[in-house]
Amino acid sequence: MMKNREIEAKVLLTSNIYQKIITSFPVKADFKQENYYFETTNDTLKKHDISLRIRIYEDHAEQTMKVPDPNPVQKDFHEVVELTDKLALNEAQARVKAGLNHQTLPFNGVIGDYLKERLSLSSTQLDIFTWSKTRRILLKGPKNCELTLDQTYYPDGYCDYELEIENTDPQLIQEVKLELEHKFAFSDNHNNQNQSKIARAAIHRK
Repeated sequence: MMKNREIEAKVLLTSNIYQKIITSFPVKADFKQENYYFETTNDTLKKHDISLRIRIYEDHAEQTMKVPDPNPVQKDFHEVVELTDKLALNEAQARVKAGLNHQTLPFNGVIGDYLKERLSLSSTQLDIFTWSKTRRILLKGPKNCELTLDQTYYPDGYCDYELEIENTDPQLIQEVKLELEHKFAFSDNHNNQNQSKIARAAIHRK
């Protein structure tokens, strides 16, 4: 189990700017992930500002849940607490298969405990309601700050491009974001910043 505070700036990009950024910095990693999002029929998680997903990679998997941070350390960027339990690949695939058929298998670990103790939810009340598939590229960005560039596809075929700058230092996030905005001629606004993938996946369900 892992528990960490996540502070990040998230900005949707045009495909042109996305391509320019990924060819401008050294690549640290390049991989694909599938994201399957769970919810109850009456949107219990959404009402508590919680998101729950299973992520499947080529050779491993994990279940993650993002919950509100009760003691945020800053106000400028998106901030949550992320809980993560590692899963065996075959276990994750079985859970996803069951969830897509409305036969959710139990969530164990710290996430299962949180659902039961904090929300009084059993795993049988949760189904997969949408999904996304992402190519994720990690870059060594300005000031040695890691950049995450995502190209994501949704059930209806829609594709978008996103920059994430995650760091424990909000000042560094701001400095790097401003440098990138200046260099690549983009800006953030209420339409393209801090838009969660789960919300976009919900919009672009079939």
